[in-house]
Amino acid sequence: MQLSTARHLFALFAVLAFTPALSIVGAAGIQPSWHDAPSHRDRSSEHVFPFLRWLRDSAVEVFLGRPSPRTRAKGVGPSDEDLQSRYRHDLVVRFNVTNSEEEDALSRAAAQMLLDVWAFNSEYVDIRLHKDDVSPLLTLLPASLQPSVLIPDVAAAVRATYPSRAATVSDFDRSMVASSKMRTSVDGVGNIFFSDYQPLSVITSWLRLLEAMFPSFTEISNIGKSYEGREILAFRVGDRSESEKAPRKTILVTGGLHGREWISTSTVNYLLWSVVTAYGKEPMITKLLQHFDIVFIPVLNPDGFEYTWQADRLWRKSRQQTKRRFCRGLDLDHAFGYEWEGTKHQSDPCSESYGGDQPFQAIEASELAKWAKNETENGVKFIGFLDLHSYSQQILFPYTYTCMVDPPNRENLEELAVGLAKAIRLSSGETYTVSSACEGAVARAYSASESLPRIEAGGGSAIDWFYHELHAKYSYQVKLRDTGSYGFLLPSEQIVPAGEEMLNALKYFGDYLLGNNGIEKYSFKKNDDEDDEWRDLRRRRR
Repeated sequence: MQLSTARHLFALFAVLAFTPALSIVGAAGIQPSWHDAPSHRDRSSEHVFPFLRWLRDSAVEVFLGRPSPRTRAKGVGPSDEDLQSRYRHDLVVRFNVTNSEEEDALSRAAAQMLLDVWAFNSEYVDIRLHKDDVSPLLTLLPASLQPSVLIPDVAAAVRATYPSRAATVSDFDRSMVASSKMRTSVDGVGNIFFSDYQPLSVITSWLRLLEAMFPSFTEISNIGKSYEGREILAFRVGDRSESEKAPRKTILVTGGLHGREWISTSTVNYLLWSVVTAYGKEPMITKLLQHFDIVFIPVLNPDGFEYTWQADRLWRKSRQQTKRRFCRGLDLDHAFGYEWEGTKHQSDPCSESYGGDQPFQAIEASELAKWAKNETENGVKFIGFLDLHSYSQQILFPYTYTCMVDPPNRENLEELAVGLAKAIRLSSGETYTVSSACEGAVARAYSASESLPRIEAGGGSAIDWFYHELHAKYSYQVKLRDTGSYGFLLPSEQIVPAGEEMLNALKYFGDYLLGNNGIEKYSFKKNDDEDDEWRDLRRRRR
């Protein structure tokens, strides 16, 4: 594969010129000596090669921009005054639902008051609202539904998610090289890129620099442009060294469909970096990349993501103009064409789950679908789709639009999903539940009558479209950490732990696709508490 631009060549030459160890690092995983305290010889080289050091720094600045000494309050994200103005009276509450009457009342109230529903499942519904709206909401609900406060100060929680300082060129340069050594489960901790959430400009530059560092088996492509004209970048990883030119089976991993779900974008980036740096070092990852391509799309909604950094940290939708002037944005996960039901459940543009007035009205969803269809027309077979979201620690499989219809290979979907959850639990102790994506907070009522409202409409989802239209046999939506303590405002300290959880899940996923069904990579000790998930699955099969 050839580098696509002269800028790539310039950056690669500059980095290699100043750091000869980089080529060794990429091939053999050796840590460069200057990662430690510089020796006398190291310090002398700084004086002998000042031009090369300048060239190196200049090349990286092309991608990452000049370092800024400003703190978060002055330069990274909105000012403290703006945050207080927007969020100081907001809180997040939880309603524990136990019956269909409560589910029905809560779904109607959410629609009537245009509430910002953060999470919903068969046990609880989390809602962000102004503190003065709590009493009016309770008048619409049964007396049995009483809220508990999860986040009493949304403004403070929002402020804590922005980086404490702007990353510098030397931070990224030194971290990128040092972290390409033989990685272990904690290597990401030392990578400054994953110590904070990163804005779109930094992510884009980081992806291009990563491609320049590993040109033989990585490639960036632009799958289309957003409503506001931003590129939607896809990062393909695959080993074509054995003269294999034909399209191959492909796993697609996406994040950032909803702007505020920063952990989904960071986790896709973490998976990308982990897979790239594990190639040639970890046998299973190497074998997987020899048989499959993996395409990572970290920011599918770049306009919404950028808006969360510049104006509203909790913005969910795209930034596309709608028929109602003051209600911008479409929910990308309700904009895909399969079983789209916009006019039935999400006709109000002010709704957080508004998917448009017709299928694929959302530019970003349309661009992804056109790209994916074009890939299949050129011989690509999407075998797996992992759509990362937050939060609530769930692994969901099709269908989303209804509980009345089971996917043809439900047993396989459920079996693999249970395996993914187990891989996560064994790596971190965190529990991820497994269910059909239709089983939201009103699953019991909805399965009995299609006329009852839902907390959030299910039609037009990405996992249903890829599963049904492109025949991606293993299609999942994964809702990452946590279960409500922070919600969408997960602290940056959890970026690496969340990434490691999904990396273990991705390894299991790859091992399963390679035909090992998780057996070769993961062997478990049997005991009295062993494998509750598998026993439940076997019992259902009987």
